[in-house]
Amino acid sequence: MSYQIPKFRHPELPVNDLGYTKADYEGSISTLCAGCGHDSISGAIVKACHELSIPPHMIAKMSGIGCSSKSPTYFLGKSHGFNSVHGRMPSVVTGAAMANRDLIYLGVSGDGDTASIGMGQFAHVARRNLNMVYIVMNNGCYGLTKGQDSATADEGSVSKKGDANVFSAIDLCSTALQMGATFVARSFSGDKDQLVPLIKAAISHRGFALIDVVSPCVTFNNNAGSTKSYEFVREHAEATGTVDFVPMQKEITTDYEPGSSHEVTLHDGSSIHLYKMSENLDPFDRTSALMNMENHRTAGDILTGLIYMDKDSRDLHDVLETSRRPLNTLDTEDLCPGNQMLKNINASLR
Repeated sequence: MSYQIPKFRHPELPVNDLGYTKADYEGSISTLCAGCGHDSISGAIVKACHELSIPPHMIAKMSGIGCSSKSPTYFLGKSHGFNSVHGRMPSVVTGAAMANRDLIYLGVSGDGDTASIGMGQFAHVARRNLNMVYIVMNNGCYGLTKGQDSATADEGSVSKKGDANVFSAIDLCSTALQMGATFVARSFSGDKDQLVPLIKAAISHRGFALIDVVSPCVTFNNNAGSTKSYEFVREHAEATGTVDFVPMQKEITTDYEPGSSHEVTLHDGSSIHLYKMSENLDPFDRTSALMNMENHRTAGDILTGLIYMDKDSRDLHDVLETSRRPLNTLDTEDLCPGNQMLKNINASLR
């Protein structure tokens, strides 16, 4: 039996600045388990891209292997896409971004795809500050292979079969901070009000932007004793503050008293508003971010929201001083300027 999304849409659906409805950013019908948090994340991506009025053909969505890496099929059906091998999505994005810097690169991965087989690639793409959004759909288990604990499963977290994990967890946000990531955030698949603005901000940030999204596995890891379950996250999530992404063309207003909100302007001119920030967290200081994450981890809480952002980020193209023109637009004369040019280069090095 096959299923298709109905093509009929209400004629008065709201449109964005490009004249597109949200349906223009959707994909195929999901085949994930009913209630899977990954589908909520897909919905948040659709909403963010629609509200930012991004032309779908200007987005390239990449993934590896796993339940999370199936999800790009279910959003941005009119965008470019590439499903790579297990743990190797960052290499594919790096190659694509070097060839065409004009596209927006959205990488989707899982906790196994990132924190186990892909850990080396994750660390290096973060330290190189590749201009991409890296979303981890983190459920703490291997959903495609019957729910074994992944590397992000917390020590003592109990699986569906009743066994407690005996190993310490890899915290992807802390790892990204230590490796030099310039945008780090964490959210919960069940909190779209927080997740959508974070995705918008990550897309607008120039550099490597990680969003680690706790996404409960309803089949294998949503039981009592699991620290990745809906109930546990709702009871232990501690937000850094209310995050609101404000496009530059819209008027910026606030009713808060002076000192209770913080605004930062991104490279594209848009702004992030941070309301009622934790007194102990400075989201623009890497050390403060690391200390707050560790304090919340020790207390058994999950810190969510914008954790860190470098306002002066220089992405990989800036560091390497690559051509402003995408490499895939250069012709033979640009790439092979001739023997005389080579002689001039050699002479300049003597």
